Amino acid sequence: MAGKNVLAEIKADLEPHLGSKVILKSNRGRNKIVEREGVLEQLFPNIFIIKLEERRITRRVSFNYADVLTEAIEITVCNSENNNNNFTLRYPK
Repeated sequence: MAGKNVLAEIKADLEPHLGSKVILKSNRGRNKIVEREGVLEQLFPNIFIIKLEERRITRRVSFNYADVLTEAIEITVCNSENNNNNFTLRYPK
């Protein structure tokens, strides 16, 4: 049951950053990595939602916490405008 503890830890690490700007890197397979900026909008027990604004279109994309654990996505939380205090969530720690 260590997997549930790690997923709960990922959620707990994201909670203080609700509403913060994030940089999302998603691995689309075959060496395709997409990088987008958005806002961590909502957290639910099994998923979290990031709001992306691109080309005057607002999209909400959901991911599960296992995506972070399996490195399908990488989330970097931006704490300030000058990008000095950014950190990336990586598991296991």
